[in-house]
Amino acid sequence: MTARVVGPGWINSLLDAEASHVAGPAARGRILVIDDEPGILGFISRGLRSEGYAVELAADGVAGLEASLQESYDLIILDLLLPGMGGMDVLRRLMARKPDQRVIVLSALSDTPSKVTSLELGAEDYLAKPFSFDELLARVRARLRDGRPSPISLAAGGFTLDLIRREVTGHFGRAQLAEREFLLLRELMSAAGTTVTKEYLLAAVWGYHFDPGSNVVDVYVRRLRAKLGTDSIKTVRGEGYRVDAA
Repeated sequence: MTARVVGPGWINSLLDAEASHVAGPAARGRILVIDDEPGILGFISRGLRSEGYAVELAADGVAGLEASLQESYDLIILDLLLPGMGGMDVLRRLMARKPDQRVIVLSALSDTPSKVTSLELGAEDYLAKPFSFDELLARVRARLRDGRPSPISLAAGGFTLDLIRREVTGHFGRAQLAEREFLLLRELMSAAGTTVTKEYLLAAVWGYHFDPGSNVVDVYVRRLRAKLGTDSIKTVRGEGYRVDAA
């Protein structure tokens, strides 16, 4: 069972909810994410877990520093604007005790002094918000020296998605996908057999900061169904959407 990090009660609820939706291979790295925004924690946790990483969360600087000093992590993703203790202080104290700890700073502060100071304190990388998960994942893999080759296709639900050509084939023949259609279908097929929430799809395809009240996911699901067939994507009422594994 994944260890819990001290913090608000919703942290454990978030971890439990994410774990119920994502099943994957044995963890390929243990990552601590320190951020005080529930939406970002859920977004990053879901994405990294789907890639096979073990993810633990902390929602303030004090809890994050305590966990980072007491536990062993392959990588820490650290926000700077944190309650309790600022991210710079967390980084400074952490590096004093664990100078070899890999840290990626992920912050809404995009000014040069913040980047320079973070790197001088020992962070290996700095990514400004808003960010795309694909870019964060690439940086995580680089820091962890992840050499696993990327797949070139996904197969689920009776059809195959070509990740290079961005087209899908099945009983309907061959269909070319627009960018957002491709990204949405890729997320659903990557989690084939499990229900993916609209909130996660909004975050993964349109960015975590996208209006959560938007019906854009429903619109694009209808577009995909028009190309792939009405039963290609299942609606799970009150939860989200699912592509069958077989």
